[in-house]
Amino acid sequence: MFPIGDDNRDIQSAPVVTRVLVGLNVLVFVYELAIGRSLDRFIMAWGAIPYRISHGHDLYTLVSSMFVHAGFAHILGNMLYLWVFGDNVEDRFGRVRFLIFYIVCGLAAGLAQVLLGPGSMVPSIGASGAISGVLGAYIVMFRSNRVRVLWGYFVSEVPAWMVIGFWALQQFIATYATITTANAGESGGVAYAAHAGGFVAGILLALILGGTRRRTERYMA
Repeated sequence: MFPIGDDNRDIQSAPVVTRVLVGLNVLVFVYELAIGRSLDRFIMAWGAIPYRISHGHDLYTLVSSMFVHAGFAHILGNMLYLWVFGDNVEDRFGRVRFLIFYIVCGLAAGLAQVLLGPGSMVPSIGASGAISGVLGAYIVMFRSNRVRVLWGYFVSEVPAWMVIGFWALQQFIATYATITTANAGESGGVAYAAHAGGFVAGILLALILGGTRRRTERYMA
């Protein structure tokens, strides 16, 4: 199942923050393409390396790593998920709270990856941890929404809880498999712990911040 759209009928305002986040990620990726052979050095400088973070160094990379991607498939997949699911969550939270929510979920995701493999020197990059938080909030707020998904050459609509639930199940299974291997923290280039951590953070923050209530309910005098 590959999501390509969802129900936006109840959105009351333009998803400015979601669009800005997508734009920033794309701009950074264009810069990555432009620097050519210096890309590896760029990733090591701005990616979140668990070993260094666990020793109190380069803590800023927990944020900077959210805007660095490893290739076209990486950024296209992440930005599609953010574009599809981010606008609804932003509309429910409001722009400022959504931006704070996004960053906090990204931080939680990065720390989850560090906790899983604190001795790893493999840099963690990508927006997927923060976007996992968006998915967590979405399933709390809009679990009954219909999501358009691509099945091979066919498009159909399924409930959001099914799409996101299936995705989340994969992440938690993969995280568990990573924990039980000899090299915890190394997962074939995919930061599953970050996905799981961001998803849990998104659910908790959505509940804490009152995301289950509609905007009109939250702002009534």
